[in-house]
Amino acid sequence: MPWYVVVTRPRAEIKVKDRLKVIGVSVCCPTRVEKRQWSDRVKKVEVPLLPSMVLVFLQAKDRELIFSVPGVVRYLFYLGKPAVVPKKEVDLLNDIEKKGTNIIAVKAIKAGDIIDVPGFGATTQKGKVRHISGNKCWVVLERLGFIVTLQLE
Repeated sequence: MPWYVVVTRPRAEIKVKDRLKVIGVSVCCPTRVEKRQWSDRVKKVEVPLLPSMVLVFLQAKDRELIFSVPGVVRYLFYLGKPAVVPKKEVDLLNDIEKKGTNIIAVKAIKAGDIIDVPGFGATTQKGKVRHISGNKCWVVLERLGFIVTLQLE
């Protein structure tokens, strides 16, 4: 069974994840904690790593099941077929959520470099550096076509 990408309404990812779990669907919606400031306070907020997306683990025949959940918009398609995410990348996203997004830069890196991202599962993952700004690095997850922001120390 593959992992499919489901597009949700904006800012509805966590609610969709919870509702899909209730009906028995395996869901991946990694999050990170971010500090947000209002005029009167600073608060820690849980933010999805993949905005407006959740990953579901379903058989092809059960794909219509998710449309019974409020907040689900559609499946993400790539080349006319539903986008499928390899298990390795789903495991990487889960590891990023568990361990945080901090990595240590051991050498000078620049945009376009292929880097090893250590500490995510049993093997080292590779990613292509898209952009570096200050102490943040944007790395492309190849098959998903999504960019993950990593904090450089």
